[in-house]
Amino acid sequence: MSRGEKGHLYVVSGPSGAGKSTICRLVRKALGINLATSATTRAPREGEVNGRDYYFLTKEEFLAKEKNGEFLEYATVHGNYYGTLKSEVEARLLHGEDVILEIDVQGGLQVKEQYPDAYLVFFKTATKEELEKRLRGRKTDSEETIQLRLRNSLKELEYEKYYAVTIINNTVEESCAALRKIIEEGRQ
Repeated sequence: MSRGEKGHLYVVSGPSGAGKSTICRLVRKALGINLATSATTRAPREGEVNGRDYYFLTKEEFLAKEKNGEFLEYATVHGNYYGTLKSEVEARLLHGEDVILEIDVQGGLQVKEQYPDAYLVFFKTATKEELEKRLRGRKTDSEETIQLRLRNSLKELEYEKYYAVTIINNTVEESCAALRKIIEEGRQ
């Protein structure tokens, strides 16, 4: 969607299980926004496709790209590397397209340093119990991984204060509406 001006960059972060992926996918589809595909060293989950859901890289491939300066941001999360390739973002913004980055909180702050106009949105659940329920409901992670994600979520919640707005994901409908409103206001 080219408007003849530079696109807007939205960063969506928050703990695992907060519903970021679901909300971003629905809003992206509804508004025709590109979700920049991240790179990761974690194994694909069932149904995930390389190049669509993530660029699945070996640790060696990831570190080579990092050394070459190809990442806008990157971090180690839950024992795996995750990062956003500069090429995924810069060309789209220059062509007037809005871009959503669904990334961890550390990466969100790295992006804000390079793109001061980026709009940072923090997602979380209403309670820690709800977060644990969602993580267990996925049925994709081991108990050890769930416990690691729960511990990390407490650390991630400390970053909320650096974000422009927080969306408490009570329902998919409410959260989609809240994110859509932010993006639609940015387009005016």
